[in-house]
Amino acid sequence: MDKNRRAAAIAGALVIVGMIAGMLSIVPVLEESHYLALISAHENQVIVGAVSQFIMIPAYVGFALYLYPTLRMENEALSLGFLGFRLIAATFHFIGVILLPLFLVLGQEFAQADTSGASHLEALGELLRTARDLVNHVALIISLGLGDLLLFYMLYRSRFVPRWLSAWGLVGAGSAILASFLVLVRLTDVVTPLYLAINAPLALQSLVLAIWLIARGFDTKTLAGFKG
Repeated sequence: MDKNRRAAAIAGALVIVGMIAGMLSIVPVLEESHYLALISAHENQVIVGAVSQFIMIPAYVGFALYLYPTLRMENEALSLGFLGFRLIAATFHFIGVILLPLFLVLGQEFAQADTSGASHLEALGELLRTARDLVNHVALIISLGLGDLLLFYMLYRSRFVPRWLSAWGLVGAGSAILASFLVLVRLTDVVTPLYLAINAPLALQSLVLAIWLIARGFDTKTLAGFKG
């Protein structure tokens, strides 16, 4: 297996790792209306969610790093842009990781607070929950989506993977950005049928792309046509 083929396979595996970690990073108790009263009893959910979201950082950045040497042969500026957006997304991932333990602190304070204090903690909790949604489902997804637009544009031009797969990625990335804007302007909430449906094309495309990279890698025959 040559270097480019091995890098593509590792990148595909990292996509799958990131998807699994993403599913495990969901903290169901935070979607409950009275989650502050419940969160202490579901501490493990928060811990697993934080660890899983942390795992997503090297998975997402590693994907870009392993693809970068090949992508830069198509367009160095765009490949740097793609890597840059992945690093920005990693920063938002890290913020999301830091926010999760704060919910446990609020839950502990809520359990000991009187009625007046509890109402203030509930208001603070809603603010924190909104901030986490904006980080994870707006800032993070938009930065990933913009990077993905660059990635799939390069893949479409280079034909490293079939053009139907690159075009699917472009549509999926655009849909994900649209979903984030709908959350931002409060036209939908996260974890709703509309939000999930708009994000579904990119999620499915990511899985297909990962399998393709592992099984087939890039079509490096096109490298001969690069300008460098």
